[in-house]
Amino acid sequence: MWKKLSTVCVPLQITTPTSSLIDPLHSVHSLSTTEYEERVASGIGHPELQHQHAMRAQKRQKFVDCLTAPNVDMAELRKLAWSGIPEELRPISWMILLGYLPLSAATRTAVLSRKREEYANLVQLTFARGIEGLDQQIWHQIEIDVPRTRPGVRLWMERGTQRSLERILYVWAIRHPTSGYVQGINDLVTPFFQVFLGGYIDSEPSLFDPSLLSPTALNALEADCFWCLSRLLDGIQDNYISGQPGIHRSVKHLSGLVGRVDAPLAKHLQSHNVEFMQFAFRWMNCLLMRELSVRNTIRMWDTYLVRPNAFSEFHIYVCCAFLTSWSEKLRQMDFQGIIMFLQSLPTQTWGDHEIEVLLAEAYVLSSVWHNAQSHLLKGT
Repeated sequence: MWKKLSTVCVPLQITTPTSSLIDPLHSVHSLSTTEYEERVASGIGHPELQHQHAMRAQKRQKFVDCLTAPNVDMAELRKLAWSGIPEELRPISWMILLGYLPLSAATRTAVLSRKREEYANLVQLTFARGIEGLDQQIWHQIEIDVPRTRPGVRLWMERGTQRSLERILYVWAIRHPTSGYVQGINDLVTPFFQVFLGGYIDSEPSLFDPSLLSPTALNALEADCFWCLSRLLDGIQDNYISGQPGIHRSVKHLSGLVGRVDAPLAKHLQSHNVEFMQFAFRWMNCLLMRELSVRNTIRMWDTYLVRPNAFSEFHIYVCCAFLTSWSEKLRQMDFQGIIMFLQSLPTQTWGDHEIEVLLAEAYVLSSVWHNAQSHLLKGT
């Protein structure tokens, strides 16, 4: 149950989760393999399509076997997740890959209940005195940024979504005074919210109104987003502390890498006085989320969550592959054309194939150049 306080809602009490919310594997059990195979094969007559769907069913079964084991084999889960996670299995897979849920099935339910209760208590304490009791500078910036999150997408225009996002961001900010709230963090919540929401509904999450969820489900969804965001930010907090040294370091590394990988492009950018900070700062701050759809980002994060430090290190190679993929076009443009193009890249029609090609190219770059990071930085 939620109590209205000005523009923010806070929990009056902790509600008792339903059985589907208590069981983090509910999405795994909700559709048997036989039902899944029948569903994907329904109406398919072309042999190639039948083969593709049979391969998907086999892949899904490998995920189910891994996730339903008494103790999840993390190495196996990472191996499977690298090439993408089935949509209905993504919520629990992400939670385990992030370390939010334990590998042991025996302790998973208790951990989940405890963390959701802990978050509910944090919200209750934080908003106990209403809006007047908040840090007004932090709250004001969050209130400005939340409506700007994914403009035009129905999910992010819904009042319920925005209130949840405000609570998540504010509670995280006051728990991390070294960085506080920084613009861009709001974008990082969106993949978690959309993925975890998908675990409770049968329709497209981006078109859903979260107010239609039960209070219990919405509380659980919000708590899971908060803790997973916290896990993610723990690895890239240098991006958001004073001076944002992590971002400056990553942009410098990207500049050096592009100079080695695509010297003609690097020279062209330099000759037109284009500085990497003019476009790559946002790529690091928002992890390319302003350049790609949430769906594209979600697929990309399947792979990121497999690799240690991927959001701070592998992401640089993704940005390099991303930039150099436009090399031929960019080398035909002047300063204004380059900046305008990079601020509005034509990725609207991108799907899983384009993201997987990008990730594959980034993997090759990381394999070749990862051990030469200090050399790359010296070369910038």
